[in-house]
Amino acid sequence: METVLEVKNLCKKYDNFELKNVSFKLPKGMIMGFIGENGAGKTTTLKSILGIIKSYTGEIKIFGLDSQKEDKKIKEEIGVVLDDMFFPEILTPNDINDCMQNIYKNWDTKMFNDFLKDFALPANKQIKTFSKGMRKKLEIITAISHHPKLLILDEPTSGLDPVARAEVIEIFQKQLANADCSILLSSHITADLEHIADYITFINNGDIILSKTTNELLDKYGIVKCSETEFKKIDKKDYIKYKKNKYEYEVLVENKKDFKKKYDIKVIDKITLDDLMVLMIKGEK
Repeated sequence: METVLEVKNLCKKYDNFELKNVSFKLPKGMIMGFIGENGAGKTTTLKSILGIIKSYTGEIKIFGLDSQKEDKKIKEEIGVVLDDMFFPEILTPNDINDCMQNIYKNWDTKMFNDFLKDFALPANKQIKTFSKGMRKKLEIITAISHHPKLLILDEPTSGLDPVARAEVIEIFQKQLANADCSILLSSHITADLEHIADYITFINNGDIILSKTTNELLDKYGIVKCSETEFKKIDKKDYIKYKKNKYEYEVLVENKKDFKKKYDIKVIDKITLDDLMVLMIKGEK
């Protein structure tokens, strides 16, 4: 499978934080959910990929090109929404359209205007009159209206109500269906990722602790809920992490079927990405 984005041994050190050999691959035509706590390294990784942060070690290839050496070629083919992104408030969407026509060769004014109508965004009103949700929608449609081959999105549905989030997710899915596009999507709303992401990459304290297909995580992983007596019979090599609650143990296992064959524990709950994050970060080994 062709790789659109490859991050290899990315390292970046600050006084109180460090990215440590971050590595993952995004296949062509896929959505990768990028998850982790606040401060885990998601935004630093995304900004390194985009060349906003330049003083790092490691290798980043986009479309098979070195991201630092082929910066101009790459930028034409990328759409971006960052959590701290903003447009000058005196501009209108019409002003943004005029600006973008001069920046992107493939800028699609009809597509942009159609999205404005779909999202009920006034084309001739200043952005300072827009709500947070309206501004986020404007950022998203601006990012996709030049037909990018790679979308890099940092909390793109933050501040949106459930209906608006569903609309945005539908747009991302249409982008994949109707265009040669791949998406790297950082989000705290993991329930959205469970429905749309093909891959999940999980970063914690600057380390990638897993990068797998969503199906593998949700189908194979599970949570065993058991008594202390039952927990003590489980070999350490057969679970990833555990958490002791008031009345029971929650045990994260990598393969539900294999675990059931070995142990006399019948009920293993399905896992959510929220469950996974909590147990991987807060659980004990």
